[in-house]
Amino acid sequence: MANKAFFLLRMNDHVQYLHKIQATLEGRGDFQGTDWHECKLGKWLYGEGVAEAEAAGPEVKALFDSLFEPHEAFHKASHSALGKQQDGDEQGSREAVTEMYRLSNTLVEMLLSLDQKSN
Repeated sequence: MANKAFFLLRMNDHVQYLHKIQATLEGRGDFQGTDWHECKLGKWLYGEGVAEAEAAGPEVKALFDSLFEPHEAFHKASHSALGKQQDGDEQGSREAVTEMYRLSNTLVEMLLSLDQKSN
């Protein structure tokens, strides 16, 4: 399984992605996000992460598998927040941002758990 620094890097990648989205929402950037397969975490989830999780055992594999849904939902919420803001739907954008941050917290907690169980 990947080493501890790897999971810290994936968490950092996720937080940096979140900050870029927030900067765009605040008018300080133009980042429009990526598909959930194309970010650094997504590339690992849909690539080498599968074999690494399987090799680490059933508990790690189950936790790994549980990352897919909130990761995809996070990307959809971030795209929704940006789209609703561009459409002038401030309330809808705020609701999507709230969901985006809720999912972000979930992902960070799951990555920390994965880190703990894999070392």
